[in-house]
Amino acid sequence: MSGSELPVGTCLDMCPAAERVQREKERRLHPFEVAPGYRGDQPRADPQRVVKEYSRPAAGKIRPPPSQLRPPSVLLATVRYLASEVAERTDASPAEVASFVADRLRAVRLDLALQSAGDAEVALVLEAALAVLLAVVARLGPDTAHSPADLMLLQAQVQESFGSLRRCYALGGGPHHRQAAFQGLFLLYNLGSVEALHEVLQLPAALRSCPALCTVLAVDSAFREGNTARLFRLLRTLPYLQSCAVRCHVGRARRGALARLSRALSTPKGQTLPLSFLVHLLALDGPEEARYLCQAHGLPLDGQERVVFLRGHYTEEGLLPAGTCQVLVGSKLGGRTLEEVVMAEEEDEAVDRSKSPV
Repeated sequence: MSGSELPVGTCLDMCPAAERVQREKERRLHPFEVAPGYRGDQPRADPQRVVKEYSRPAAGKIRPPPSQLRPPSVLLATVRYLASEVAERTDASPAEVASFVADRLRAVRLDLALQSAGDAEVALVLEAALAVLLAVVARLGPDTAHSPADLMLLQAQVQESFGSLRRCYALGGGPHHRQAAFQGLFLLYNLGSVEALHEVLQLPAALRSCPALCTVLAVDSAFREGNTARLFRLLRTLPYLQSCAVRCHVGRARRGALARLSRALSTPKGQTLPLSFLVHLLALDGPEEARYLCQAHGLPLDGQERVVFLRGHYTEEGLLPAGTCQVLVGSKLGGRTLEEVVMAEEEDEAVDRSKSPV
């Protein structure tokens, strides 16, 4: 991340002027970057909206000069802009927003890697960038497969972001005030991974004893054990960013819980269970989502309020049903903006501290 042979960026804009002019000339501006009133045949770039796009470094290619690299302070301001002005947009699909944000954050990480900067500065930028990326990916819906956002690519970028940040932590130069929280995010995003758990357990004892990591380790334990009641109790208590990180595992956890209930309750004549019980147990967003989850797994309904566990009816064909996760994720913002969460020195624990992992 640092070294005397690396330059120090001097570009004070979110996008170097040369790139902005070139992309405007070649009509490669994203709609998010076009100046108001210039969306016709000749779109004009808005210098306050254009953000440097990612360009893969080519072998033998000359390193960009300092004038093409944004220093850490500008990179952090760029991440803040993406969090406040792009990630919250409602005039575009979540998939389009995620695709744009992920590309621009990739360019942020590249600018950091190509210049000399202190570990503390680098960590601050990488933490903010990763937080924004987790949030926009968590907001993707079931339409992602037919959208500009490639989910596999986005997931790979999240893992790359974790790798960059954790390498920065490993270089020392701390303390990093949010390290425990982001190490916890790493484990939540890789819930159930033996390798991820091993890496977290190798952290210094002082870090592992932080409340944020203790809760995450309890979540991982409940997930591995198939302890549905404990798992979803813990998931309800997680703050917003942690909820975004674990969201990709919620569907699998619900499916596993439904499979265990089916094995325990299914009879030839069928046993019924109130849908309200499933809503509470699995932290679903309401009876409608419970009905959809049951029907997607071949379980018949008795009216609108009960599910019937009939032997031989449970199935796991097809993809996991995608839920909105308003209870487990969306509601956790609590009136704050994404920018406020991303730039917080330490995200508020969205639960009573007296609730230790159970």
